[in-house]
Amino acid sequence: MVKGPTVYDVAEQAGVSIATVSFAFTQPHRVKESTRKSVLDAARALGYVPSASARGLAKGRTGALGLFSFDYLNLLPEAEGDGAGAGSEPNDDCRLFPIWVDEVQRGVELECFSRGYALMLGGGNKASSERAVTDIAGRVDGLIVFARTIPTEVTRRISGRIPVVELSDPSGDSSLHHVTIDNVSGVRQLMEHLIGVHAFRKFMFVSIQNAETEARYNGFKSALNAHGLEVLPPLESRPSTSAVTAELIADLLGSGSLPDCFVCANDQEALVVMETLKAAGIQVPGRVAVTGFDGIVAGRLARPSLTTVRQPMELIGRTAVEILAGALTDPGAGPSNRQLPVRLAVRESCGCSTGEN
Repeated sequence: MVKGPTVYDVAEQAGVSIATVSFAFTQPHRVKESTRKSVLDAARALGYVPSASARGLAKGRTGALGLFSFDYLNLLPEAEGDGAGAGSEPNDDCRLFPIWVDEVQRGVELECFSRGYALMLGGGNKASSERAVTDIAGRVDGLIVFARTIPTEVTRRISGRIPVVELSDPSGDSSLHHVTIDNVSGVRQLMEHLIGVHAFRKFMFVSIQNAETEARYNGFKSALNAHGLEVLPPLESRPSTSAVTAELIADLLGSGSLPDCFVCANDQEALVVMETLKAAGIQVPGRVAVTGFDGIVAGRLARPSLTTVRQPMELIGRTAVEILAGALTDPGAGPSNRQLPVRLAVRESCGCSTGEN
């Protein structure tokens, strides 16, 4: 192979030090824009491409972070066994894409870019998760994972070698860094609006699927208890299965026992509830109000637009990268646990005529 141009060649042509060349590629915020442009112009003219493996050998670091995510479409029953829903168009239904996972990923990408980190993405289903995440972990300096997407013992093993940040619905492993949101406070804000502004008295929660949605249910119960209102049993659906939610709502319609408001654990459930009610000729919000949690794009586009509790999804991703950067700078520091606030997004599905769009 012909020997390619080196960092020394770029530094000489740009008239800067080799450290400046390195910063121009790995920590652009530390270099003046005019200097960075000179370095990039010199690299382009010479055909220079920085070697991540060489940097890694020199510094003991790869300069890359990993995100082990999951594709909601991969989790659907019809996607199993056929290559993750091959041939499907994800934008056909924005209840599936983009969702909060996708917005968190964007936050990770933006913060990695601003800090000069490369980002390695990976994901998979339960059968392939251990192999996929260990492959990523071996190539990066730090790892971000969505809680409960990989076996706990695998996460613990990886965290013994590199820092790991767990997002949402924490597994309870105190050795990991965590970024969570204030689920209980978010639902209490929502309930105060529904009870205080709309004077609703009969509520039904849809549905408890994991520790995170259980926290939301606890906020729901505490708000009802504080106002002396009855707590009905939650309507139990299953994640990723909209047909089940639709069947449960149809059963309620048949029994004539509709609440004043359905308080749904996430926006995807809420949108299915709204569609099922509208198909049965039940006006939303005229006869029944519906609310969600998360703040996905589909909720803004629905008609009526969905009242929800908005997670700071991009900030979750950015915060995870910030924590990893700090852990790499100070490896001896203990685990960081950050809980981010949420905010109420009042729209039309609760009965308000105006609000956030």
